[in-house]
Amino acid sequence: MNNLSYNKIFLILILFFSFFAAKADESINTNTHKYDFYVGTFDTIDKEGDDKATMYGIEHNNSFLFRKTFIGKFSPVSGGFITDKQSIYLYTGVQGQYGVGPLRILPSFAPGYYQRGDGKDLGSALEFKSEIKIAYDILNDSQIGFSYSHISNNDWGDGGKNPGVDNKTISFSKNF
Repeated sequence: MNNLSYNKIFLILILFFSFFAAKADESINTNTHKYDFYVGTFDTIDKEGDDKATMYGIEHNNSFLFRKTFIGKFSPVSGGFITDKQSIYLYTGVQGQYGVGPLRILPSFAPGYYQRGDGKDLGSALEFKSEIKIAYDILNDSQIGFSYSHISNNDWGDGGKNPGVDNKTISFSKNF
């Protein structure tokens, strides 16, 4: 199966479970907003090294929109980052949450808008970010985390151009 098929299946499953099978999780404080501040490497496995850049970002998660389904807890996630080569990515999508004690596993999928700046040409303004984040509760309402993400356009870019990028970040999250 190609990347396009996997992404379509993943998106359909996320939409189905988050919108049709969702029930409000009443045990969650609906007055909190989680902000995630992160820094990392954009295009971490660039073989030539000419497109690799440092990235700085922020992400928002609103617990009021948190939903509990039979496959896990889901909520909308929105954010953006900028690189030191003036590339910008703004996104909004869905994030899952699974926990084992103080450890959190947070997969997400988010379509977004990409602007190249002086950075890598990804072939399209519409790009899709798939991410897995591992976070650890450190204080009341705070976490530190590590994430790995992939951004690509499923070959919808100009002339089928889809180089994609892989990114690594470290983050600090705080509930307000």
